[in-house]
Order: sequence, then C-alpha cells, then structure tokens
Amino acid sequence: MKLKQLMAMMAGVALTCGVALAQETNITFNVNQAIPDGDLSGMALSTNLTLPTLAGSISAVTVSLNITGGWNGDLYGYLVRPGGEGFAVLFNRAGVTNTGSQFGYGDAGFNVTFSDASSDNFHYYQNVGGYSLSGSTWAPDGRNIDPGSDPNLFGSTSPSTFLSSFNGYGANGVWTLFLADLSAGDQATLVSWTLDITTVPEPSTMALTGVGLAGAMLLIRRRIRS
Repeated sequence: MKLKQLMAMMAGVALTCGVALAQETNITFNVNQAIPDGDLSGMALSTNLTLPTLAGSISAVTVSLNITGGWNGDLYGYLVRPGGEGFAVLFNRAGVTNTGSQFGYGDAGFNVTFSDASSDNFHYYQNVGGYSLSGSTWAPDGRNIDPGSDPNLFGSTSPSTFLSSFNGYGANGVWTLFLADLSAGDQATLVSWTLDITTVPEPSTMALTGVGLAGAMLLIRRRIRS
C-alpha cells in the first residue's frame, strides 16, 4: 500500500472516531406469564444486563411487547432503568379519557414497539386511521399518573415520562418492566418483550482514540522527512 493511501485511510479512521460510534443491542425475553388480573400490585420482571457491548452511555431505547388476551384499557406498564434513574410509562389504561369510556379500549392484547420517534401516542391508538396492534410502532403513553385515577385526569394530563429519560446514563445493571391489570374479568398474558438499547462511547474514550491515531500519523510523517 502506498504511503499516501495509508495516511488517507488513517485520516478516515480518525474522522470516524471523532463521531459517536453508536452500538445497538437487542435482547428478547420469552416470558409466557399471565399478568395478575385485577391486581394493582401487578408483576415486575427484572433483568440484569452486564454485556460488554453495553459500554458507554445510552442514546436511545425502544421497547417491544407481545401481550395476548385481556382488555387493553385495563393495562398499565412502565420501564425503569438500573439505579432507578429514568422512568418511562409505556401504557396507562389505553383509551381512558374524560370524553370517552372510563373503561378504555376493549381490544385484547397487542404486539407493538414503543419509541419516542413515533408521533402517534399509544393512549389514543384507536384515533389513528387504519391503526394496527401487530408490528406497529407507537409513542409511549407517558402519563405519569396513578392508573386508578379519575378518567378526567387522563384527558387533562400531558405525557411527561418518555424513553428519552434514559439517555445519557449507563445501560448495565438491572432493568425492570412492571405490568399491572386494573380490573378483573379479562386475563392478559405477556408472551415476550424486547429491549433495544443504543449506546455511544464516552467522549474521553473517543478523544483518546483520536489522539492515538493522530499520533501515529505524525510519527509516519516524521519518518518520511528523516
């Protein structure tokens, strides 16, 4: 390889290292467990993530859930990051509002992804024309209120707890998914859930890599001149 080609290649690598090298980790948990019916204490599923690929800080999180049966308007679910920093309400009694039914939507289950990138909030999914509860992506409900609150409060409360609340924190440790069913009579089952985390290296790591490459290029130039 010619010297100019080598230096151009190293310069390209150095430029790449100056940009956050995002790394995505996707983990699916097969559960097949019934969500306690009519029980606010619900169920908490905790998983300890200590994979080497999760180095750096979080830049994005999405969550997918496959739930069968039940009554969607009864369901409440949220995700908590390791250490308790970061909290996102995924769904909070979908369809319950001050202008609609106090019981929420009666669809039985869903297989969807929650992402802040979506403009369609899951709480009002029936208002979206041609909506689908299979393979679709929705913005998390985000309403940080007691799921047993008066229906009027659901209509007047704005979403405030998003998946972006995890950004900037480390990803390793115990993540907890909490699910509850507020009303007895329709049994829902969590078939599986998927946690998708994108991390980027810490600025200090990227800086050291860039400095190292720059030093190597400088050494090559000195050798040429001598």
